[in-house]
Amino acid sequence: MNETFEDLVNELKNKNIRLSHQRLKVLEYLNNNRTHPTVDEIFKDLQKEIPTLSKTTIYNTLNALVDSDLVKVLTIEDNEARYDSTTKDHGHFKCSSCKKIFDFQIDFDSLEIKELDNFKIHNKDMYFKGLCSNCSKVN
Repeated sequence: MNETFEDLVNELKNKNIRLSHQRLKVLEYLNNNRTHPTVDEIFKDLQKEIPTLSKTTIYNTLNALVDSDLVKVLTIEDNEARYDSTTKDHGHFKCSSCKKIFDFQIDFDSLEIKELDNFKIHNKDMYFKGLCSNCSKVN
């Protein structure tokens, strides 16, 4: 569900992140584009609206948003960081043909992994790769 601009402003204020037009636009972009974009995609799309925007500003903004738990970093591929504004537990599937990333619901608490008893887990991610339903019809 997309949040209003006011909701995004309040999220930044609640996390004590200094408000700036560029930070708000990056967060708004992530909220409105649930495609798990890369920094390059964010930069390319927002530069049309904010010609003075730099990649450094995007990296710094994303780092602040990640540190504040407003955004998650996805590293499905070793050489590619993507960003997700959905921070609730869920998994990801990347199609090896169309390269789209799909969210799926998963109850991490129901998973029992005996080898990790007595471990303190700070981060739970699940990634699958393969062909999505559309691409598997073609291939």
